[in-house]
Amino acid sequence: MRGGPRVLGIVLAGGEGKRLKPLTADRAKPAVVFGGSYRLVDFVLSNLVNGDILRICVLTQYKSHSLDRHITTTWRMSSLLGNYVTPVPAQQRLGPRWYQGSADAIMQSLNLIHDERPDHVVVFGADHVYRMDPRQMLAQHIDSGAGVTVAGIRVPRAESSAFGIITPGSDGVSVERFLEKPADPPGLADDPDHVFASMGNYIFTARALVEALLEDTENEDSAHDMGGSILPMLTAQGEAQLYDFGENRVPGATPRDHGYWRDVGTLDAYYDAHMDLLAERPTFNLYNRSWPIYTSPGSQLSPARFNASGIASEAIISPGCLIRGQVSRSVLSPGVIVEEGAVVQGCVLHDNVRVGRGAVVRNAILDKNVDVPPEATVGVDLERDKKFYSISANGVLALGKGQRVS
Repeated sequence: MRGGPRVLGIVLAGGEGKRLKPLTADRAKPAVVFGGSYRLVDFVLSNLVNGDILRICVLTQYKSHSLDRHITTTWRMSSLLGNYVTPVPAQQRLGPRWYQGSADAIMQSLNLIHDERPDHVVVFGADHVYRMDPRQMLAQHIDSGAGVTVAGIRVPRAESSAFGIITPGSDGVSVERFLEKPADPPGLADDPDHVFASMGNYIFTARALVEALLEDTENEDSAHDMGGSILPMLTAQGEAQLYDFGENRVPGATPRDHGYWRDVGTLDAYYDAHMDLLAERPTFNLYNRSWPIYTSPGSQLSPARFNASGIASEAIISPGCLIRGQVSRSVLSPGVIVEEGAVVQGCVLHDNVRVGRGAVVRNAILDKNVDVPPEATVGVDLERDKKFYSISANGVLALGKGQRVS
């Protein structure tokens, strides 16, 4: 933002993603493939870059090789203008230890703030699927003079135990309380059946962030977490304000996908978010060219090809795929092969999955390089399959990278 405030983006991408296993058994959660050709981290980075926040540090930790490689090979900015997207591994500047929480991750990386000397620091999570123009949130933050502004989205009160919950003050903007995953929080004054859930997106003045981190690191009882520690602290000091994500307007958004946001932290949430992509008028539209989601074009793969009796309906078929069988309500990443007579229904297939002749795969997530033998079945007999594969609460099967089909 030439002539405007100096803004540094920090993306928190160090989470282990235990609830998304086996997809995270060999990679960091933000590196998990989504929508065929994207990585989860591409959504937050695209939002920041489309919103003219062009100096971004991505804090990584667990199994970060795939994530680091994707960022360094895909997200190349103009060094001539001083812009960058760079992965920052755990530096252990405060001693030989890993990050103790998301706040500790930034505390251990304070050199990034000291070197860049920003006026404001945008701290966003790396594993959500959504579109957002951060400039609108930044404008409210600057106008308000708040130490921190937290983005909130309305969710049913019954789901509050899954989120950090923001209780707004009587003015609807100031944050009165910040509760981490409460069982029974009060509803909103204008909508008692809903609450504001934190999206894990914050904008701080650099001063407020640094002072809060320094205070938090001295507290031995703290969880050193942004939502569980820093936000309650700044709320108690009267420095926190709410940004209503429902008011964000993104170019090219449709009434159907306006305000879409999904935390894909579980297999069921990940699967459901993929199903959201497939309707004639999708709940989340990947094809909005006015606010594109960027990713690596990958290798020079040929266009998808359909041979024999190959057919697909309500499906996303990536480049390099070869379809000889039947595919419906599914998302296929590059290089997937579905042989003649095979049936794929309600599936998410990652790179280079092969479904053999006559095989049937239903309601399943197959990580890259899984080979389904001819005539095999996956997701047809759940009682049998649960002996061999991970199965979600809603009955979605998941096979890890290169896992053998029994």
